Amino acid sequence: MNDTMVTVVGNVATNVEYRETASGGMARFRFAVTPRRRDRQSGSWSDGPTSFYTVFAWRSLAMNLAGSVGVGEPLLVHGRLKVREEERDGRQRTFVDIEAVAAGHDLTRGTTAFRRPVKGESPQVTEAVPTPVR
Repeated sequence: MNDTMVTVVGNVATNVEYRETASGGMARFRFAVTPRRRDRQSGSWSDGPTSFYTVFAWRSLAMNLAGSVGVGEPLLVHGRLKVREEERDGRQRTFVDIEAVAAGHDLTRGTTAFRRPVKGESPQVTEAVPTPVR
């Protein structure tokens, strides 16, 4: 297959919506990616325009995202880029989605603690345990 694979770094923009389907769990959330640029002359940093993606995940990745990720948290998402066009309110609109195959917290911006999920445990049961920063 000739899928377009991308890796994007950004912040979770909405709550992770999780639901069970006939083929297993499915999660969906919006992801905001804002590039930072440095002006060489002034030495200051500025934000570029923010791009928003809808991220979809399936099965165990979906369940683990739902139990691990909250709004505003920095993530890396790796997956298949999907561009779709729809007509809404008489206008043609373009949407960009990412079907995630892997995701994780961006450890350049904080710490996290890895926990293996217990088989059969729902994402709402997973409880984050804060790790002291040293």
